[in-house]
Amino acid sequence: MTVTRFAPSPTGYIHVGNLRTALMNFLIARKSGGTFILRLDDTDRERSKQEYIDGIMQDLEWLGLTWDRVEKQSERLGRYEEAAEELRRKGRFYEVFETPLELDLKRKKQLNMGKPPVYDRAALALSDAEKDKLRAERQPYWRFLLDQERIEWTDGILGPISIDAASVSDPVMIKADGQVLYTFASSVDDTDMGVTHIVRGADHVTNTATQIQIIRALGGVPPSFAHHSLLTGPQGEALSKRLGTLSLRDLRAQGIEPMALLSLMARLGSSQPVELAGSIDDLVAGFDISSFGAAPTKFDADDLKPLTRAHVQALPFAAVQDRIAAMGVPADRAEAFWNVAKGNINVLGDLDQWWTLCRDGAEPLIAPEDAEFIAQAMQMLPPPPHGPETWANWTAEVKAATGRKGRGLFMPLRRALTGMDHGPEMADLLPLLQKIRAKG
Repeated sequence: MTVTRFAPSPTGYIHVGNLRTALMNFLIARKSGGTFILRLDDTDRERSKQEYIDGIMQDLEWLGLTWDRVEKQSERLGRYEEAAEELRRKGRFYEVFETPLELDLKRKKQLNMGKPPVYDRAALALSDAEKDKLRAERQPYWRFLLDQERIEWTDGILGPISIDAASVSDPVMIKADGQVLYTFASSVDDTDMGVTHIVRGADHVTNTATQIQIIRALGGVPPSFAHHSLLTGPQGEALSKRLGTLSLRDLRAQGIEPMALLSLMARLGSSQPVELAGSIDDLVAGFDISSFGAAPTKFDADDLKPLTRAHVQALPFAAVQDRIAAMGVPADRAEAFWNVAKGNINVLGDLDQWWTLCRDGAEPLIAPEDAEFIAQAMQMLPPPPHGPETWANWTAEVKAATGRKGRGLFMPLRRALTGMDHGPEMADLLPLLQKIRAKG
C-alpha cells in the first residue's frame, strides 16, 4: 500500500513552499487509495510550539487536505535511542568531539589545500583513553558512518541521481545535548511507518543520499523519492525572503480561496496547464508527478486572484447562504442579492460592501453639470418597493422628460444611486436598495 507523509517542523506557520510538498504527498496517497500521514518533526524543543502545531492543522483543514493519522517525533524519542544503539552495535554510529570552531578551522584548511570540506573522520582514530579524556572536557555527539560508495536512485522528477558518498561528510545524527536531528529521526520514522513515497524540495537531494544508507543500515527499504524544484519570485528572485508574507494564513486573510490555491500549486512547474479545479477529487484524478520539471518554478501570488475570482463567482447560492445570512441579509432577498453581487466580487469578503450599499445606500456621486438632471430624475422615481421593471420604466420616463439618452442618461443615474461608475445591472440592483440618498 502507498504511504506518504508531510513532515513539517512546528517552528512556524505553513507557507506556499511547504504547501507544495504537502499537496504532492497528499495527492499521491489519495490517487492510490493509500495512507497520508501528518508527521510533526518536533524534536527541536526550544523552537517547536503548540501554537504552530495548531496552526498547521488548521491550515491543512482549511484546504481540505485531510490526514489519516498524526505522528509526533517528540513521542518517539525512546525509539530513536533504540535505533541509535542498534547502529552503534553495527559500527555505523561513532562518537565525535570537535567543537564548531575546530570544525571550521578544518574546513578552511581543506579548502586552502583545494580539497572538499568533508569531515576527516579523525574521531575514529581516537583511543579509549583519548575519548575518556575528551568526555571529561566536553559532551560528545554522534555521526553516522557512511559507506563511501556511490548512492544511486531514480528520482520521480529529477531522473537518475548518483552521489559519491565520499564527497559528503558523515552526517551528525545526535547533538551533544541529546537532540535527535532530522536526518536520523526521519530515517527511523520512514522505516518504521512503512513510507513508500516521499516528495520534497530539491534542497534535500544530499539528505536523501545519506538517508538511503541509514534506512538500509536499519534493515529497511528506501522509499521512492521525488524532489520538486524550489519556488522563486515572479522575476526569478529568491522566494525565501518573502515567505514570511506568503503563509497560508496570510493568503487566507486576503480572501484567497482554498481551491484556487490548490489548483495553482497542483500544476505549477508541470507541463500541465493551470486550471481551476472543481474539487479535490478533480485534482487527485489529474495529478501526475512525472509531469513536473527540475527548473526553478516561478510563483506569483497575483496568479491566485483570477482563480479565486472565478471560483467565488461560480459558487451556487447554497454554498454562500449561511455567510449571507450572517451578514444580515433578509432571507427573502438573500438569493437575489447573491445573484446580483456575485459577478462583481473578487473575494467573498467583497460581499460586505455590496450589502452595505443595499442596506445603507451610497453617497451620491453627482457632477455639477448633472445636478439639475438628477434632481428631476429622483422626483420621478416611484416609491418602493421597486421591482424588476422599475429601472426600465423609470429611465424611459426620464429619457422622455429630459431628452437624455445612452451613457448620458444611464451613467449619472448609476453614479447617483451607487456612488460608482460600474457594478451590477441596475434593473437587478435597484429592487435591493433599501435606502437611496440622492434627493429630488
